[in-house]
Amino acid sequence: MEDRIVSVFAQQIIDCKCRPAVEVEIRTESGAVGRGAAPTGTSVGMHEAFVLRDGDSSTYAGLSVHKAVERAETVIGPALIGMNVFDQRAIDEKMIAIDGTPDKRNLGGNTIYSASIAAFRAAADARRIPLYKHIAGGEIKTVPVPCFNVINGGKYDGLVQSFNEFLIVPYGTDSIDVSVEMAVTVFQKLADVLTKHLGQKPQVASSYGYAAPSDDPEVLLDLMQKAIDACGYTGRIAFALDCASSEFYDAKSRTYLLKGARVKSDELIAYAKRLTEKYDFVFIEDLLDENDWEGYAKANRELGRTNILGDDLTVTRLEYLKRAFETKAVAGFILKPNQVGTITEAMDAYRYAVDHGMIAVPSGRSGGVVDDVVMDFSVGLQVPFQKNGAPRSGERIEKLNFLMRANARSVGSRLYDIKPLLKF
Repeated sequence: MEDRIVSVFAQQIIDCKCRPAVEVEIRTESGAVGRGAAPTGTSVGMHEAFVLRDGDSSTYAGLSVHKAVERAETVIGPALIGMNVFDQRAIDEKMIAIDGTPDKRNLGGNTIYSASIAAFRAAADARRIPLYKHIAGGEIKTVPVPCFNVINGGKYDGLVQSFNEFLIVPYGTDSIDVSVEMAVTVFQKLADVLTKHLGQKPQVASSYGYAAPSDDPEVLLDLMQKAIDACGYTGRIAFALDCASSEFYDAKSRTYLLKGARVKSDELIAYAKRLTEKYDFVFIEDLLDENDWEGYAKANRELGRTNILGDDLTVTRLEYLKRAFETKAVAGFILKPNQVGTITEAMDAYRYAVDHGMIAVPSGRSGGVVDDVVMDFSVGLQVPFQKNGAPRSGERIEKLNFLMRANARSVGSRLYDIKPLLKF
């Protein structure tokens, strides 16, 4: 198929946290249109593609992206006009070549990725099909089990919970509608459980889950289990953790923060192992610092009751995934295409992982938009599970509606059965 790009338009918009983002719109000669906007994360790995911002403190505290918009329109646009929108690899490789840096610093990883998404969406629009069907190459048979970040760690008055995300995974059903209802019911019940525990209503945290009421992970997991049991879902909902340990890692002492104390890598691994023996975890993500390859290999070897996943460690880059496979560092990775900066590179990383028996878990970022392309990846690639955030706020709710719509419009589609992947 062939359909030439005729225009590239860019502008500044704002994401769900009201931070500026660059949005690119691509049109083709057939009249197809695709739009894309790169999200940004709260915990960002040091090896991720560079986010180009203006740095002008007088507007949006320096976060504006007018430079990115200008580069999209004056550099990327002229280069892409006339290219076949169905040749995603050629489009992405041209932008990478023009940029000429390992981390997309000249044009901005956010600029390149936004244009990459726009082209991908325009190609699907030219075929008049949803992007997930364009990715799947036909009808889908499964939709992923959603994972929900219900309690958020971080710094609060009087305590620091060093683990970033405490998740529930409602897997004990073959229906996406039931899975979503289970999660929403438990999330709402958790408000009551936390209110009773705290003596007051829980705070809403920055990622829209509940603010952690304790620096002890076991206290949080017990409260989450209490909510699950109260809803009658015992044995049908498991846990997951995103530790984001690079956030509280001290490179000088090579220690991590855990329950108010500094611990070494081996102690953190031993603690995580004890957690997995007490609770059922589908996965633990970013248990260690993003450069602690030796520690990851040890954790992956020793934590036999869960799947160890890399995020900041692997940053959706093929070279890191190859290293992770060769060193047996992780069982899988978090698929965030904006980390690497183009659709093609993200798909190459995904294919390598799957070909080598590694789990790929698509995830949105905390600073996203409503039409997140990660949802098309999740559904089109028919992955086992994905990360959705908390079941609160518009762009996160839209992800759930996306799953339910895609499932309802695909005859015979069902929730992915993740039981063969569970290690507990």
